[in-house]
Amino acid sequence: MKLLVVEDEPKLNKGLVQGLQSRGYAVDFAFDGEEGERLARVNHYDLILLDVMIPKKDGLEVCRTLRAHGVQTPILFLTARDAVEDKIRGLDMGGDDYLVKPFSFDELVARMRTLLRRPPLSASDVLELGGLRLDTRSQKVMIDGKEIYLTLREYGLLEYFLRNKEIVVTREDILTHVWDRFFDSFSNVVDVHLKNLRKKLPKIYAKRIQTVWGKGYRIT
Repeated sequence: MKLLVVEDEPKLNKGLVQGLQSRGYAVDFAFDGEEGERLARVNHYDLILLDVMIPKKDGLEVCRTLRAHGVQTPILFLTARDAVEDKIRGLDMGGDDYLVKPFSFDELVARMRTLLRRPPLSASDVLELGGLRLDTRSQKVMIDGKEIYLTLREYGLLEYFLRNKEIVVTREDILTHVWDRFFDSFSNVVDVHLKNLRKKLPKIYAKRIQTVWGKGYRIT
């Protein structure tokens, strides 16, 4: 899953980014509305965390503009405003949920999971492939009842493959969804992590992550 955090308070921005990365998400970030809107329009994100009171262009206007340009990515507003009228205005602008500051990180993650379960994403917390089960809530991977321990990037790769079962995904697709925007697109980072993931999986499952020469990869 790839997220965008748009928050102008440096400490909170950094805390959100680091906390979400520790949960296995790839995270881009911005400190003002103009940069946040630009990133949201040129990249694909699974969820946007958008502060309302941000400089250059406030979060409500950013949301309205994104919806007007056909960006349907779920938006979770973050704000110090708790008036009912403010919440209604945010939802009317096209927001999907509203979280009032200060909030607990666990509540934020719980609300994110609710939004991420909505179509067109998988409606289930559990992704399966034969006897392999990936639980997105606990971030545990079980094969025939035995847990397989993966790094955050290996887990992200496997989740992305399972969410795109039978679909050929390119290296660029993987970098876009599993890594943040500061990766080196010319490195072999995908190949290295994919090799390590295959090593940790039983051969019968490792072989199901196929290399489609000249195109990319797919899991079958």
